[in-house]
This record gives sequence, structure tokens and C-alpha cells, in this order.
Amino acid sequence: MTTAAMTVQLAPRLLVVRFAEPQRVVSWAMLGGGLGRTRAVAWVEVRNDELRPPVDPCELARTRLEAAGIADAVTLMTSRDLRPYVDLERTYRDVSCRCIATVGLGNALRAGDPPGPDGRIGTINVLCCVSVGLTDEALLEALALASEARSLAVREAEVASPISGLPASGTGTDCIVIAAPDTADPHRFAGKHTELGHVVGAAVHDAVRSGAEQWKCEQAAARAMERNR
Repeated sequence: MTTAAMTVQLAPRLLVVRFAEPQRVVSWAMLGGGLGRTRAVAWVEVRNDELRPPVDPCELARTRLEAAGIADAVTLMTSRDLRPYVDLERTYRDVSCRCIATVGLGNALRAGDPPGPDGRIGTINVLCCVSVGLTDEALLEALALASEARSLAVREAEVASPISGLPASGTGTDCIVIAAPDTADPHRFAGKHTELGHVVGAAVHDAVRSGAEQWKCEQAAARAMERNR
């Protein structure tokens, strides 16, 4: 079974995924977070100086979305360049998971690091679309598994937290969205022992790993250019 029909559109400083049919979603997104339904998920790219006080990030995002005609989209925000976004799908037997991710690690932190300023120099934003319906419990289980897969990929990227110096497990502003079709017979489980859990974990891990590698290559190239000036 393939994931829901959707389109992915990249515009200047805006990445939008539109679904052909409404999807059930769960996330902690800045706009449209929690449990709900949506036909669109959007990434809003910002500059750090655009968020200086007294700017309200939510109002800034709403303004951008209204201009694009998608005011009701589940919304993610990042200062990461959206152009090298990752889009991949993993399938096992009758289930699939399509993952779209943008990965910036300039705001990398380790779970348990002391609190500090809310850095916005890139972040990890993930949309994980599954091919089958999910109960509320399964949506939350898939969200937990996707978070674990994200952290595993970051750990394997060997990026250190600038606060503790220990291996980072994510960034300070990560967000993950799980999307599933609204069906009459939703799956009740999405853990590691299930086929669905397998494709969720594989898709998110591989997408974040690919994005992290791209980010590290960009950083290395920037450092090389700086040395050669």
C-alpha cells in the first residue's frame, strides 16, 4: 500500500506538502500542533534577524502562510535553507512510509543539556506520512519511534553539543509531524515489532542521516572557503 497522494512544492523560503485527502496528524508544531486533521504541512524559512523581539514567530508564520493561501497548514519553522530537503519512501510488504525532512545541526543539543538561549541556526523538521490509518495511540507511538530514529541518526552523525561537548541527540527546536489517512479500520500499533514501525523507523532515520550528511558537507565547504580567502 502506497502513502497518500500528495504534492511537494518548493517556493522561495517556503516548502509545502499538500495532500489530496485530509490526513490525521499529530505533532508539536508551532501552528496546528497536537492531534488534528490537515490537508497541508508547510516549512517556513526565516532569517535569525527576523525573529528579534518583539516579533512573534507564530504571527510571522501566519502572515507568510496567508500570503501563500494555506493559512490552516500545520507549520514548521527553520532558518535552514529548504532547498536541499530530503524526500524518500520506505516500503515493507503492505505498508509504506514517506518522509520529508530538512536538517540543520547548528542548533545541536544533547537531551539533558542545561537550558539556554533558544538558538535558531537550523533545526530538524520531519514529516512522516504512513500509508495506513492509525488510532490516537498508534499516532503517538509512531511519533515516539520517529523521534528515536531522528536521535539515532543525529548520534551517528557525530555532532557535539556546544553546551556539554557530548554527542548531540537532536537540536533545541526539532519538530516531527506524523500524518496518516483517516480510515475506518486504523492500526492500533506502530512499535518496533510491527511492519509499520519498521518503515517509520527506517524512513525517518535514513532521511535525517542523509540531511545530516548534506549539512556537514556544506559546513566543511564553508570552512574551506574561509581558509582560502
